[in-house]
Formats: sequence, C-alpha cells, structure tokens
Amino acid sequence: MTVMLRNDDMLSDAEIQAARVDLAASFRWFARLGMHEAVANHLSVAVSKDGSKFLMNPRGRHFSRIKASELLLLDSSDQATLKRSDAPDPTAWFIHGRLHALLPEARCVMHLHPTYTTALAGLEDSTMYPIDQNTMRFYDRIATDPDFGGMALANEEGDRLAGLMGKKSILMMGNHGLTVTAPSIAFAFDEMVYFERAAQTLMIAYSTGKKLRLASHEVASITARQWLDYPHLADDHLNEVKAILDAEEPDYRQ
Repeated sequence: MTVMLRNDDMLSDAEIQAARVDLAASFRWFARLGMHEAVANHLSVAVSKDGSKFLMNPRGRHFSRIKASELLLLDSSDQATLKRSDAPDPTAWFIHGRLHALLPEARCVMHLHPTYTTALAGLEDSTMYPIDQNTMRFYDRIATDPDFGGMALANEEGDRLAGLMGKKSILMMGNHGLTVTAPSIAFAFDEMVYFERAAQTLMIAYSTGKKLRLASHEVASITARQWLDYPHLADDHLNEVKAILDAEEPDYRQ
C-alpha cells in the first residue's frame, strides 16, 4: 500500500535515505547491546517538515536484521494504516503515530525496554538520582508516567503520553520502559545508550545497600547543561557505529 504524500512537505530524497540508514544502524547496534526485546519495541523518525510522516520498523522484524529499505513510511493522519497489508504493530502505531502528530519537534522517537532502565521503572521511586556524570546528564530532564494501564491500543494512550512529556524529551514509563524523543536520530540514539548506562550504574549502586552519594542540585544542573552543550558527541557516536557496521554487516544500508 502506498502512502500519498505532498512533495512540498517532505524532506529531500537524499535526506530521507540518510535517515533510513541512520535508523537502521541504530536498530542493529541496539541488538548488539542487548537492548532489543524479541521482535518488539520501535524506533521512528519524521521525514516531513510538519513531523506527521515518519519511518518506523516493520512488524515482526528482529532488530539485528533490519535494513534501511524495510522501514515503513507512515502518515500519522492516515486512519486506515492498521488495515494495510504491511501494517505496523498496533502498539507502535498508537504511541509513535500520536507522538509524531502532537510533538512535531520530536523528530526521532525511540521506545525500548532496556534491562536496567526497565528495572528502575519497576521501582516505586524511579528517579534517576545524580550519582555520576552519566546520571547527571538527565538531571531535571525526565517526565514520569506512573499510570501504566496495559498495552497501548488506542489513540488516547498516545495522546496521554504526549501530554505527560510536555516540554521534556525523555519519558520514564513506570512498569514499562523508556521513550526518548530528540531533534535527530543521532541524539536520540546517544541519549538512549547513555540512559541505559546511567540506569545500570544506579541499579548497581542500589544493590550494595549503601547510601547513595548524591551530587548537589547546582553540580547536577551544571553537568546536565554541559552534556547538552558538548559538541558533536552524538554525531561522532553514531558515525563510529556506522563505520563498524560498514565493516562487519554492511547490509544494514540496503
């Protein structure tokens, strides 16, 4: 099924192809890091100027096998999407479709259930406490959803999540996992990797039973700003990932 799109609304063909490659590389690397979950979880990126048209992984495809050409081109305003012969996973559609429709600044949306992050999401207090520079990266940048009510199978659930995020770019989903939004694929990818590393550090610290050594509000705030201002880190990270994949499994670009 072909999605009809206004040419003047779309990014250039070269930009869309670059987005396909970057997103495919992200899938492959998350699989290597063990941050995938069977054939579940989804990454998407807007390819129209208004954010409503986006690429997302097809239903039932393992992260380690995804290729750039296989990413679905979807339109968040197309109510017949789930009737397509190649329809996306319903839970992905109701989350990603609504986030792209309601948060056009969220060019890339990544939703995963990484092990340490999901363990943290299962605690009564899921706060990412500032105990090292990685945890401080996310200081005062996280929205929290304490009201998991089952799988997302309606537009209302996507709308609720978009409302919870507000001006925050990261949503800690209680009893569920993590959603990261960002202005680029590289930045969303880098945020997701670092969030899981930060959660790992925090959960290991909890496992000692010792009291956490918390940074002050001032130090944590400064460090969070420094992370956001650090030049080219996310681009360098994803570029190196693509260089490794180009050497070891270049079919991700196909």
